[in-house]
Amino acid sequence: MSGFSSPSRDESPAQTVRTIGRLAQILIELRDEYAERPREDTMSQIEQCLDELVELRDELKAKLEHERDEA
Repeated sequence: MSGFSSPSRDESPAQTVRTIGRLAQILIELRDEYAERPREDTMSQIEQCLDELVELRDELKAKLEHERDEA
């Protein structure tokens, strides 16, 4: 699971979407930082954010399927 998960253990799709938004904002900040001063460690952070976004996409899909199955 992502390092950005909520401590309250909210398992709703809305919480996952909020986490995706926070990560997207971090990614924008890292983009700006890298554009201004390209560094390997900044690129590593960008890659880590992208990996976490992929994990969150899969998590969101699973949560939405689970909700559909319960409906």
